[in-house]
Amino acid sequence: METTGLLRRPARRRPAPGGLPRRLIQLYAGLALYGASSALLVKAGLGLEPWNVLHQGLAELTGMTIGVVTTLLGAVVLLLWIPLRQRPGLGTISNVLVIGVTMDGTLALVPEAHALAVRVPLMAAAVVLNGAATGLYIAADFGPGPRDGLMTGLHRRTGRSIRLMRTTVEALVVVTGFALGGTIGVGTVLYAVAIGPLAQFFLRAFAVPTPAAGSTIVAAGAPRGAILRP
Repeated sequence: METTGLLRRPARRRPAPGGLPRRLIQLYAGLALYGASSALLVKAGLGLEPWNVLHQGLAELTGMTIGVVTTLLGAVVLLLWIPLRQRPGLGTISNVLVIGVTMDGTLALVPEAHALAVRVPLMAAAVVLNGAATGLYIAADFGPGPRDGLMTGLHRRTGRSIRLMRTTVEALVVVTGFALGGTIGVGTVLYAVAIGPLAQFFLRAFAVPTPAAGSTIVAAGAPRGAILRP
C-alpha cells in the first residue's frame, strides 16, 4: 500500500558540527516511538499498517509475540538485500533490533481498550505519533529500514517504479496477513491516507541542520531517497 513514494532532497551536505549526537538521538527516539505507536494501533483494534497486518497474522499462527515476529521478519527481509546488492546502514540494523522490542514493551504496559470512544482517539493518536516517528528516524539519515531497502532494491534490479514495487509487495503483505488473522480496518485506511503528509511535515520539523556554502547553517530537506516505512 503506497504512501508517498520517494522524498528527495538536493545533493547531500555534511551535517553541522555536533550534529552526530542529535542524529543518533533522533534515530533511536524515532525507532522507539515507531514501535510504541504501532503497538497503540494494535491496542485500538481498528486496523494496522500493512506490514503489521502480516506481523500480527504470523503472531497468531506461531504463538510468538508481534514484536518478536517483527524482529525476525525484519532480519529475513534484510537477508534479501544480499542478492539485491543493498548495503545496510546503522539505521537499518537498529530498525530490526529496536522496533519489535518497543512494540512488545508498549503492548505489555498499555491496558486493553474496549470502548469505541477510547479506541478511535487511540487510533488517531497512534497514526500521528507514527508520522512523527517516521520523520525523526528518516531525518537522522542513517539508512532505510529493511522493508524499504527491499523496495528500492527491487526497483533497481527490475527497472520498475518504486510505486509499483511498493504497491505490489504491500498488497501481497496485507492479503497474506489478513488471511492469517491480521487486522484490517479503518485504521489501515487512515494510515495509508495520512502517513505521507504527516511524515513529510515531521521530516521538515526534525531536519538536521547542515552547513551551506559560506558556513551558514541552514535546515536540510528530507533525506535523499527516503521511503516512508521502517
